Amino acid sequence: MATGLLALLDDIAGIAKLAAASVDDVAAQAAKAGAKAAGVVIDDAAVTPRYVTGLAAAREIPIVRRIAIGSLRNKLLFLLPAALALSAFAPWAITPLLVLGGLFLCYEGAEKLWEAVAPHAAHGHEAATGAAHTDPQALEDTKVAGAIRTDFILSAEIMAITLAAVSESSLVMQAIVLAVVGVGITFAVYGAVMLIVKADDAGLALSASRSGALRAVGRGLVAAMPPFLKVLGIVGTAAMLWVGGGIVIHGLEEFGFGAIGHAVHDVSEWAGGAGAALGWLAGAAVSGVFGILLGALLIPLVEHVVTPAFRALRPARG
Repeated sequence: MATGLLALLDDIAGIAKLAAASVDDVAAQAAKAGAKAAGVVIDDAAVTPRYVTGLAAAREIPIVRRIAIGSLRNKLLFLLPAALALSAFAPWAITPLLVLGGLFLCYEGAEKLWEAVAPHAAHGHEAATGAAHTDPQALEDTKVAGAIRTDFILSAEIMAITLAAVSESSLVMQAIVLAVVGVGITFAVYGAVMLIVKADDAGLALSASRSGALRAVGRGLVAAMPPFLKVLGIVGTAAMLWVGGGIVIHGLEEFGFGAIGHAVHDVSEWAGGAGAALGWLAGAAVSGVFGILLGALLIPLVEHVVTPAFRALRPARG
């Protein structure tokens, strides 16, 4: 009896050690994959706050919460199973799907840039594509839906980078790491976004403090947040363009059209002689310019071809 109990305890200890090793392995692989996806994470954090700009302060946290829930749904219910299925059965389809996502980001970024440069023309485009709303609830719903669509593309890129980092692991390990990275990144990004959008409220609370130092900090926060959010909105639009352009450029390289990718690499390498940061900025700038040009071509295509075709198919589907 005692011998059997000792054997059982020994087996339990062995299982515990194996489980601990597996947890360590998951943590290590998740950290490695998350680090590789860091660039897209920064882009995601920069893009999201612009979706609450111009809306009532009381709706900021609920809107970010809705987007965060949509982001988790994107990653865990759609992208994780799709990534595993594509990796197992149709790896050839991953690049074309990512290129389509990159095209969408270029279109969104170019549309926002056009709205800043020529607002009247941009509003005409929104009316033609059915994107303009005057009702506050409809506007909020549209912004949330747009944010979740954009998040889907960025999340797809994050999951693809993560999958590539653990491509040699077992299917179960891939699924666990994808889930850990997806959940961790979502909480990190949208937690940071909530702090950003509510910083001005924190500043107002501090400005009523009895402490002179805290009042000064509060007034500084209140004064700094409008220009900071404006800059962040610009960074978000730029992020859409350089990430979208970069995805398409990389996809073209996969299809055998490497001229643009080589040009980006050459510019980045040349600028990198003055510092790694300058090299990265130069490569991102070239990808962004490519994204602007591509998005500018897509705007009339969406307005005059895609939207009319969708509207023509909609009654048939109904």
